[in-house]
Amino acid sequence: MHLKAVLKNSLLALMGSVSLSISGQVLHVEPPNWWVGFKDPSVQVMIHGNDLKEARVELVSEFIQLSGVRYAESPNYLFVDLQIPEDGTAETVVLKIEKKSGETIEIPYEFRERTAEETEGFNSSDAIYLITPDRFANANPKNDSFPGLRETGIDRTHDYARHGGDIEGIISHLDYIKEMGFTAIWSSPLLENDMPEQSYHGYAITDFYKVDPRFGTLEDYKTLAGESRSRGIKLIMDQVVNHCGRYHWWMEDLPFSDWLNFQDLADEEEVKTTNHRRTTNQDPYASKVDSELMQKGWFVSAMPDLNQQNPFMATYLIQNSIWWIETLGLGGIRQDTYPYPDKDFLSDWAQRIMDEYPKFSIVGEEWSYNPLLVGYWQSGAKNRDGYESHLKSTMDFPLQKVLVESLNEDEGWDSGLNTLYEALANDFYYPRPQDIMLFPDNHDMDRIHTQLGEDSVKTKMAVAFIALAPRIPQFYYGTEILLENSAKPGDHGLIRTDFPGGWKGDKVNAFIGKNLPEASRDMQDFMKTLLNFRKNSPAIHSGETIHFAPENGTYLLFRRASDEVVVLLLNKNKGETVLPLNRFDEMGLKGKILNNIISGSKFPWEGSLVLPKRGAYIFTTRTE
Repeated sequence: MHLKAVLKNSLLALMGSVSLSISGQVLHVEPPNWWVGFKDPSVQVMIHGNDLKEARVELVSEFIQLSGVRYAESPNYLFVDLQIPEDGTAETVVLKIEKKSGETIEIPYEFRERTAEETEGFNSSDAIYLITPDRFANANPKNDSFPGLRETGIDRTHDYARHGGDIEGIISHLDYIKEMGFTAIWSSPLLENDMPEQSYHGYAITDFYKVDPRFGTLEDYKTLAGESRSRGIKLIMDQVVNHCGRYHWWMEDLPFSDWLNFQDLADEEEVKTTNHRRTTNQDPYASKVDSELMQKGWFVSAMPDLNQQNPFMATYLIQNSIWWIETLGLGGIRQDTYPYPDKDFLSDWAQRIMDEYPKFSIVGEEWSYNPLLVGYWQSGAKNRDGYESHLKSTMDFPLQKVLVESLNEDEGWDSGLNTLYEALANDFYYPRPQDIMLFPDNHDMDRIHTQLGEDSVKTKMAVAFIALAPRIPQFYYGTEILLENSAKPGDHGLIRTDFPGGWKGDKVNAFIGKNLPEASRDMQDFMKTLLNFRKNSPAIHSGETIHFAPENGTYLLFRRASDEVVVLLLNKNKGETVLPLNRFDEMGLKGKILNNIISGSKFPWEGSLVLPKRGAYIFTTRTE
C-alpha cells in the first residue's frame, strides 16, 4: 500500500489527538521544555506549524540567548537554537515568531532547574525485572481504548491484539516486584504507538514525547518513577533511536528530504529493509553496499529508518533521551537494536548522556552470539578501528545461548557444563564483564522454561547461574512462575502472555499465590529467596569470581569478597552424588560452616558433600 494512501486523513486524526497551542498555529514544540545547568549550554527547539518559512524569531528572556534560527526544507518547521549562560536560572521565556505574512505568534517556553543530575544507573548489585506493560496488569479499564487511535478495543484471546495492561497496573504491583527481590524495572516502550495493528509492543513510536494514552498519561509515568524510587527500585526506559512507526506525526510533513534513510522510497509499496548484517559494523572487509543496507535499511516496512547523519535528527534524538532522563529521574536506558543506527551517532549520543549523568547506565541490544561483537560495543574496548562507544553495558546473548545448551546437552569433554565453563572464560575480552547484562530470556525469545523443555530443575539452574555470575541479571516477568510458550515456539504474541492475576476475574492470581500450580509456587519461592539474598551480598555484587572445571556432572563457581564467600553448585546427576571437597581447598572454606540459602540448612565444609538430587545448590559463609 502506498504511504500517501495509508496516511490519508492522518493530519485530521493528528489534529484530534494532539494538544494544539497558540490558536492552532503551532502543532508541536519539541522538546516541550528544557533545563538550566547542563554541561552543554545549548538546546535546539523544533517548532512545527503552519507556513513558518522565512519567519523572524525574537526571544524575550532575562538570561537565555537566541543563537540561531534554521529553516527546514518543509515550510512548516523552524529549528531555534537557544544558549543558556552558565549562571542562568529557571525562567519561562517567550519566543516571538513573525511569519512572512505579518502574523505574529508567541510561544512560552519553560526552563527548569535540574533535579536528576546525580541519578544513579543500574549495576551488578541490581536485579532487573523486564515487563511488557500491555500484558502485565490492567488497573484502569477506562483507558483500554480510544476512538481517535488506529487500533481500538482489547482482545485477550488474540496474541497480537492489545490486552489492556497499563502503567497503573505496574504501579499497583510495585510491592510485589520489591518483595520478589527486584531492584530495577525495565519496561518495554510506553510512548504513543498509533499503529493499525500490533501496537501493544511499543516499538513503533509515533510521538517521541507522548505517553500512549492506552497506557496512561505523563503524570502516570512520573508517578511510576516516583513510586519505584520510594521503594528503592530504579526505572529503566526502553528507547528507540533507530526507527519510528510509519504513522509518526511527521510522516505527512517531513522536515528534510534526508530525515529518513531511503526516504525517496517511503511512498512505495516495498521499501528497502535492512539485511541485518550486523557484523558490517566491525568487519574490516565489509563492502559499502552491505554496510549501507545494514545501517540505512528499514527494520521492517512499518518502521521508517531514522537518518542520524542528519544533524537536526541527531540533535533531536539526543535531546529526547535527555528530556526523559530529567523528566522521570530514570535509572537507566535500554537502547533497542543497537547495531542498526549510525554508529558514530551512537557514540555521540552515549557520550552526551554520560557527560551529563556520570553515574548513569545504558545497555544496548546487540543480538549476536559472538562475544567479540558484543564486546566491541562496550566502552573501553580496544577496537582495531579505534571505535569508542561510551556505552557502559551490552546484552550477553552469547552466554545466554551457551547456558541453555549446557543444561540441555549430555556431559562430555566439549559439551554440557564444560561449554558453560569455557564460555565464561571469554570474560578476558570484555573491559568490564560485571557491567554486561545476562538473562534467561526476554520479550523476543522463547521463554526459558520452553527453551529448557519445561524442566523446572533446569530452569532453576539457569536462574541461579544468572543471579550469581559476574553480570547484571535481568529476568522477564513470569519467569518466576514458569510461564512458557511451548505450544507455539517463536511466537512473540504468546511469549508476551498475560501475567495471571493482572486482570479482574483471573482464576489464577500469581501476585498473591491464588490457585498457582505447585511447581510455579515453588519456582516463585526459589527466586524470591535467591534475589532477596542477592540484594545484600557484596560478594555477588562486586566480589572476585573463581570457578573450577566441571567434573562428573558438577560445576562450582565461587564469588568472594573480604568477609563472604558464595558458592554456586550446578549438579546434573539424577541420582545421589558424593562430591569430594578437597579439590576446592584454595577457597579457604575447610572446616567452615556454610548455609544453604534455599533450604536454610547448615553443614561443615570438609570431607565430601552429599548431593541428593540434580539441581542448583547455593551456599554462603554468612551466618545471619
